[in-house]
Amino acid sequence: MVRISNIKVRADFSDEELFKYIYEKYKINKDEVTVSRIVKKSIDARNKSDIFYNYSVEIECKNEDKIKGAEKVEEKSSFSIEVKRRSSLCPVIVGAGPAGLFAALILAQNGIKPIVIEQGKTVDERQKDVEEFLASGKLNTLSNVQFGEGGAGTFSDGKLTSGIHNPLCKIVLKEFYNFGAPEQILYMNKPHIGTDNLINIIRNMRNKIIEMGGTFLFNEKVVDFEIIDGKVTSVVCSSGKKVQTDTVILAIGHSARDTFEKLYEKGLQMERKNFSVGVRIEHKQSMINESQYGNETKLKLPPAEYKLAYHGKERSCYTFCMCPGGQVIASSSEENTIVTNGMSKFARDGENANSAVLVNVTPNDFEGTSPLAGIYFQKDLEEKAFKLGGSNYHAPIQRYEDFKNNKKTEYIGDIKPTYKPGVTLSNLNEILPEFVSKALVEGIDYFGKKIRGFDNPDSILTGVETRSSSPVQITRDEEKESNIKGFYPCGEGAGYAGGIMSAAVDGIKCAIAVLEKE
Repeated sequence: MVRISNIKVRADFSDEELFKYIYEKYKINKDEVTVSRIVKKSIDARNKSDIFYNYSVEIECKNEDKIKGAEKVEEKSSFSIEVKRRSSLCPVIVGAGPAGLFAALILAQNGIKPIVIEQGKTVDERQKDVEEFLASGKLNTLSNVQFGEGGAGTFSDGKLTSGIHNPLCKIVLKEFYNFGAPEQILYMNKPHIGTDNLINIIRNMRNKIIEMGGTFLFNEKVVDFEIIDGKVTSVVCSSGKKVQTDTVILAIGHSARDTFEKLYEKGLQMERKNFSVGVRIEHKQSMINESQYGNETKLKLPPAEYKLAYHGKERSCYTFCMCPGGQVIASSSEENTIVTNGMSKFARDGENANSAVLVNVTPNDFEGTSPLAGIYFQKDLEEKAFKLGGSNYHAPIQRYEDFKNNKKTEYIGDIKPTYKPGVTLSNLNEILPEFVSKALVEGIDYFGKKIRGFDNPDSILTGVETRSSSPVQITRDEEKESNIKGFYPCGEGAGYAGGIMSAAVDGIKCAIAVLEKE
């Protein structure tokens, strides 16, 4: 097997046409090829007058050594785990987000039958609750964009990009593909699944875990833990059900605030950590496309993305979870709060692009000394946004020009907001900390120099975005275990991940730790 990299293609080829082009270019006899696959595809748009696709492919054929520029693909050892676990008790996983699902999958694949406890509903039932909230403003605090099977990432863009560069990322991509994700996630430079695909994939994943002996308890909220001699012995649910166990993987997500409080009460060590707050910004996707691609190319390019950062003297500001052709989505999980997020379907064919624009927050910005102070900081902003929006789950919005001039928006311009169930024209400066407003203006003006039109006066800001990451980290040792034995803090909520991919990888890490402990 050899790899050919940096293949520049200036046409919208099908896979068959692509390999025909490669065979001709590199003088490869098609009849001698036994294996061919794409391993990477990206778009090079640095020169707007000459945009092209950049491919890497792997080919197995005769006379591989004669292919110009090809590199031998080294055989890599397969993924293996030495299972040492001897306990007769089933490990309990609290939370069925990416971390919890992948932890359950790895345990089940290695002969250990997990019990997954999720306070929300199955992904199909959860989708109905989300749709009802978006239509009517009727919030189910246990089944919403934050809570339920699949976790918060289900109602997002389904991005599978990550900065962690861990070999386990390939395992995650392969499993997503096995459960129904499009094949292109295996090789696209910036893979995404889309909410519409994620719903089916998560259902398939759950069914496979059950087939291998796993158990799912939905609509069961974990409300307590029994601990004896510094070790967990059982998990207590709101229904009164008690599950005996010696192993609890805490994949609780970043919004499980009452669970954080219970764990703190029980003596688990945790500490405050940095996170970010800000707003969602919306532009016309066509404007983003023209800024990123220009208007000369004839290629059928996907909706353009961006990732921007500004480092000011006092604060940093950056874009996060950019959703091409998507919508701003209501993501509240507690009554009388407004929380925003972004969502795209796989096609990314909506009129608007949106992204979080966030400002860094440090523990020095919180009141008090509690490890949970960041949670209270978040909640205060969310409650203020609820009141500013009219106390009816309508989100407060503002044109960027008005935000910059610190005046209430009186009309909506060329860019129409996508947030449901509704919006209220407001002045977001009234609720945001001054340092956040100041950094947002500096950042958005700077981003306007990078992407023409980013600082468009009609750009819509929707408040507030507070749940980009957990404000708490539950401490753990090198074996992934907390100070109280048997607890394995895991994923984004515990402070060890920042998206679907990194959360799934951390779930795998915690499952391995459980499997390899005697």
